[in-house]
Amino acid sequence: MVALHWVECPSAGARDRAGMKPMILIVEDDRVQREILADILRDDGHQTMEAADAESALEILKTQDVSLLLTDLKLPGMDGIDLLRETRRLNPDIEVIIMTAHGTVKTAVSAMREGAADYLEKPFDKDELCLVVDRALEKAELRRQNRDLRELVSRETALGNIIGQCPAMREVFERVRRAVTVNSTVLILGESGTGKELVARHIHFSGSRRNKPFVVVNCAAIPEHLVESELFGHEKGAFTGAETSRPGKFELAHGGTLFLDEIGDMRLESQTKLLRALQDGTIERVGASKPRQVDVRVIAATNCNLARRVADGQFRRDLYYRLEVLTISLPPLRDRVEDLPLLVSHLREKIARKLRIDPPEITPDVMDAFRRYRWPGNVRELEHTLEQVFVLCRDGRITRADLPEKFREQVPQTGGFRLPPGGLVLEDLEEDLIRQALERSGGRIKEAAELLGLTYKTLQYRLKKHDIDRRDPRPENDTDPS
Repeated sequence: MVALHWVECPSAGARDRAGMKPMILIVEDDRVQREILADILRDDGHQTMEAADAESALEILKTQDVSLLLTDLKLPGMDGIDLLRETRRLNPDIEVIIMTAHGTVKTAVSAMREGAADYLEKPFDKDELCLVVDRALEKAELRRQNRDLRELVSRETALGNIIGQCPAMREVFERVRRAVTVNSTVLILGESGTGKELVARHIHFSGSRRNKPFVVVNCAAIPEHLVESELFGHEKGAFTGAETSRPGKFELAHGGTLFLDEIGDMRLESQTKLLRALQDGTIERVGASKPRQVDVRVIAATNCNLARRVADGQFRRDLYYRLEVLTISLPPLRDRVEDLPLLVSHLREKIARKLRIDPPEITPDVMDAFRRYRWPGNVRELEHTLEQVFVLCRDGRITRADLPEKFREQVPQTGGFRLPPGGLVLEDLEEDLIRQALERSGGRIKEAAELLGLTYKTLQYRLKKHDIDRRDPRPENDTDPS
């Protein structure tokens, strides 16, 4: 007879098991051993059912909600490996632990290849049994949660690849659906990384222009002297280096959609020419004498406050009014923390497909760390973080210890920044934060912009606005104590 060593393990009374307890099915042909196993697991706070053979176990699995199957390898008739295969076929969400008194490396490998969660070699003690069962049940619960989240995403919280269920995202969904049905200009507002291009692509590829070009222009990345040529094209000989005629982005997007990203960084002179194209659908190549007619839908996006830029004289008022026919404002991730489980579930599957790996399990402590983090890079930062930890994952399970340092040493949120009792000058606060970011980045504008959630050009504009020298960002009255 195979013996179980009785060693004390933590009792269920000390554990918080809210809600319905998971069911464990014990399959063991030895009645005494089966009853001992059931007593141990019930003492540890679990619900159990028992079966003496694989056939009886399968009948139970067809009618009962079982989370974990604990089965002996040697059974009369169908053995434990065959029972494992049938269980996985009936319900792949059920975790299986194989027990055997005839353990070999070959048997263990075979069981794990078939999908067993773990392997116990008799005789094992009570402590070992409790540990292995708890670990398998946690895995089963994570699998169930991910399955439920996938179903929720597919049913009611996704619009294409845009994921969310908070009120702000539901408003976004309504506006996006409306944008798909009309042909108006769309203005998408939101911080970097919130998914502005994703929204633009969904509008285009779900609408009547889906079979026509979708052309992307990053207005912040085009040198000022090339903006006109990039947008409207040029004729041969129009300027030095123009050896051939070339169509611009408007012509390339004819019949389709032109996505003007970071339009808030476009210079005033270029804005004037863009306004004409939007008003009457005509463009003129650099060096050409005749205008050309184009049929283009424009979707623009920016992380700037365009209304403020209009007030500051940095953006044309008439162009702003022309763009804001239908405005879609994307909330930052820190303002929709309730969407994190949905986003993580969606990105988990997406990244696993990209890396060609099984999606690793994500533990509750990881989700807790994610909820406490401010996410300056928004959904883009979340995706990059998940890909980073997936690449380094070794055992198919992500814990808080696997996260980058910024998640392990963070102060819990307390509701955001608090206005001091005596008030403050907002311009002074902005200037101080920019100086801090420059000091932390060693004067590197790109890194400082990322710390502040700004684009490179936006930070350049604000450096000029506050007259800050990136090489020496300290205020003039800030003396060096050394």
